[in-house]
Amino acid sequence: MKIIAFGGSNSQHSINKKLAAYAASLFENAEVEVLDLNDFAMPLFSVDLEKQVGQHELAKAFLAKLQSADILVVSLAENNNNYSTAFKNLFDWSSRITKEVFQQKPMLLLATSPGSRGGASVLEIGRNALPRYGAQIKGSFSLPAFNANFDLEENKISNTELDKELKDIIKSSF
Repeated sequence: MKIIAFGGSNSQHSINKKLAAYAASLFENAEVEVLDLNDFAMPLFSVDLEKQVGQHELAKAFLAKLQSADILVVSLAENNNNYSTAFKNLFDWSSRITKEVFQQKPMLLLATSPGSRGGASVLEIGRNALPRYGAQIKGSFSLPAFNANFDLEENKISNTELDKELKDIIKSSF
C-alpha cells in the first residue's frame, strides 16, 4: 500500500506537513511518500496564463504523484479561514487538467494550527469541497494548539487523548 501525504502549505517548517507525515506513519505496512508543495510551485493561475503555457508540467507531476497512491493523507493549512495560497494555486492548475484531482482515492483529511480551533474552518471547507474533485474522505481530524499538542523532537502528537482519537479514526476508517 502506498500513501502520498502532504501539508497544504509552502512553509519550510509547515506544521501541517509534520501532522500529515505523522498520520501517514500510523498506517501499517505502508510505503509513505511525503510531498513538499514547494516542489510544485507555479505562477499564480489565470486563464490568460493558461492560454500561454497550457497545462503546467508541475501540475501534471502532482497529479501523477496522486495517481500513484492507494491512500492520500492531506493536512490543510488555514490562512484567513481558507486554504493557503500555495495549495489553492496547485489545486487550481491541477483542476484545469482534470476535475478529478484526487482521483477517487481514499483520503484522510487533517488540519492543524497554533490556535485552539486547529484549522477547523479550512477543514470544514475541505470536507465540503474536495469530494466534488474526487476525494473519497474516509476520516477527518483537527489538531488544536499544535505547539502544545505535538512533540517536534519525537515528531508525534504528545496529547494522548488526541493521539488516540487520530489512531482510532485511522483504524476504523481505513
